[in-house]
Parts: sequence; structure tokens; C-alpha cells
Amino acid sequence: MALRIRPANRDIPLNPDGSLPEAWMICEWPPHEPEPTDYWISNLPEDTPLKTLVRLTKIRWCIEHDYRELKTGLGLAHFGGRTWPGWHCHATLVTAAHLFITRLRLKHGPKAAGAA
Repeated sequence: MALRIRPANRDIPLNPDGSLPEAWMICEWPPHEPEPTDYWISNLPEDTPLKTLVRLTKIRWCIEHDYRELKTGLGLAHFGGRTWPGWHCHATLVTAAHLFITRLRLKHGPKAAGAA
């Protein structure tokens, strides 16, 4: 479900006419639940299609998953050096490894790159 709302907060800048700006409130309400389980507020334009709102809302999970994989599975958090060039090299190699396994998954399926 997605509704247009006017969130109230003293830190939100008012419109020139003094009204609060409109935003999207997106609710996830699984069929087996008695009430919505998750809520998001977005400042995307009013003409944004529902499918786009849902995709952009759910993309956070993908970002968190990729970061966890970079940090724990590929060793981003295992850098023991003390220099910027060393860190930069380490982060670049870890990112290249992530690109490699992501492309393998896209081409051959999740088990090709050792994913669970």
C-alpha cells in the first residue's frame, strides 16, 4: 500500500505557502499478518509508479546483504595496514572479487559462486 501524506516534523522545511511537503508512506502488509509489518517514508515525486516505489524501498536489503558479504565473506574488514594506499588497494581487490562472484551468480545461478 502507498499513500501520500504530509509528515509533521519541525526539521522539515515548509513549502512557500507554509504547508508541509507531501511524501509517500509505503506499507508492507503480508496477507497472513493482522496489520502492516513495515513502513517507509519517501520523498519521491507524486507520479512515481507503485512498482518503482516498492523496488526502491526494498533495494536497501540488497545493499545490506552486499555489504555483509564484502565485510565478512570477502575480507573487507580484515585490513591490517595503516596507509591510505594500502587500504585503497585492499578495498579495490575486495570490490573486484565481489564483482566477479556477482557476475558468476548472474550467469550460472547462486551456487556457482559458493553462495548458500
